[in-house]
Amino acid sequence: MIQVTDAIAVPDAELDWSYARSGGPGGQNVNKVSSKAVLRWAAATSTIAIPPAAWARMKVRFPSRYTADGDVVISSQEYRDQERNRQACADKLAEMIRAALVEPTPRKRTKVSKGAKRRRVADKRQHSAKKQGRRGPADE
Repeated sequence: MIQVTDAIAVPDAELDWSYARSGGPGGQNVNKVSSKAVLRWAAATSTIAIPPAAWARMKVRFPSRYTADGDVVISSQEYRDQERNRQACADKLAEMIRAALVEPTPRKRTKVSKGAKRRRVADKRQHSAKKQGRRGPADE
């Protein structure tokens, strides 16, 4: 069971683990041991209680982790042993769910201050006067 928060946990029955030979460090051992861990979680048919808005945020925020069937696939091969890679996959999944649970704060629209507008217009007038001063006399 992967404990995400105090109230949310992903049961082991919903997780499908597979292992493969890993690239990266390990020397000759890498050719003999399947240390890469791949976690597949059927998120579409999951029974854990996550708000629908969080599901949507998770799908938008991590689109490359989702398959066409709605499964989440996470892999880890950064460690030399299978158990640490397995734990890394579980941590990644928990972090994904936690990130989706955080509701983004809505942006507050602000106005440009009157003083800033006045300064901008004054700078434009000064720049315009400088350019006009460089013109030669008008031929009539």
